[in-house]
Amino acid sequence: MTGLGSATIRVRLFAGLRDAAGWSEQEWPIDLARSPEAVWQQLQLDGDLQTVRVAINHAFAAADEPLQAGDELAFLPPISGG
Repeated sequence: MTGLGSATIRVRLFAGLRDAAGWSEQEWPIDLARSPEAVWQQLQLDGDLQTVRVAINHAFAAADEPLQAGDELAFLPPISGG
């Protein structure tokens, strides 16, 4: 899906977010994905980004952290349990 000269990130959704979006993983052009917050706004999912955990390359990160081509961005919904 990635064309020559195009820079992308991989966006992953988990649990209820995956169910709401209807997909678990997609490639996104980096020019549409400057930060996790920018991607979240484009997803147009119910819920507040303040309640969702953001991870970049398997490490928790801030929603305004800049993204680079090749990054993996994951959104994880709140987890309850004991």
